[in-house]
Amino acid sequence: MRRSLPILGFLTVLAIGVGAADAEDVRPARPTEPAAQSRPFAVGERLTYSAKVNFLHVGTGTMTVVGIDTVRGHMTFHTAFDVHGRMLFYSVNDHYESWFDTTTLASLRYKQNIDEGSYERERVFEMFPERQTFSENGKPEEPGVSLPLDDGSFIYFVRTLSLDLGQSYEFNRYFRPDRNPVRLQVLRKERIKVPAGEFDAIVVRPAIKSKGIFSENSKAEIWFSDDSLRLMLRMKSGLPFGTLQLELKDINRGGLRE
Repeated sequence: MRRSLPILGFLTVLAIGVGAADAEDVRPARPTEPAAQSRPFAVGERLTYSAKVNFLHVGTGTMTVVGIDTVRGHMTFHTAFDVHGRMLFYSVNDHYESWFDTTTLASLRYKQNIDEGSYERERVFEMFPERQTFSENGKPEEPGVSLPLDDGSFIYFVRTLSLDLGQSYEFNRYFRPDRNPVRLQVLRKERIKVPAGEFDAIVVRPAIKSKGIFSENSKAEIWFSDDSLRLMLRMKSGLPFGTLQLELKDINRGGLRE
């Protein structure tokens, strides 16, 4: 339980993994990189989610584009993900932050502040795309990847993709090389209703080489709005203790216009 609720978020916090398609069915994605001002998100965007395990409401999560910052000379989006929840006598109050380049979306910094029951942990990762390394809490640099993505920035990256129905996409951009490749399988389209409203959605299955809510047996799925915004509408994952589900309940689009 300790490591499941924070990931309520995101995907979140996608540092986890799911069953992948057969190798011959995987086609590397070739996403275009539009200018920062044409991204499907903007400063001030705030998405709020309700979290359930089976039919029991256990908490809320928020994803926010906090602002534009400079990290080691790079203009970056600064985003935050917060999750607060309680299940029986177990409480979660987690906070994650990501800083990623406004042009390449490459991660430059990722912070975790985890407070789950009696477990607390703070970590800061610095990524150095120019030399393909990263460091944790000021420790010596370890081998990384070019154009790295962290758990939070990966979701914003996915929002920039076309996600063609029936395709499988493969990326070697997760900042820890041993968890690559990351795969996305585009499963289907459907219309769904969540607390924030009714939407046309495109459903994907993510895969990262790790354990958690996107493990091979979880059969996790993520619903993105089938439009230019690619809002994450719903996330569902089967876990040993039940079905975990996040649903979008409030949208503040910040600087974006209709």
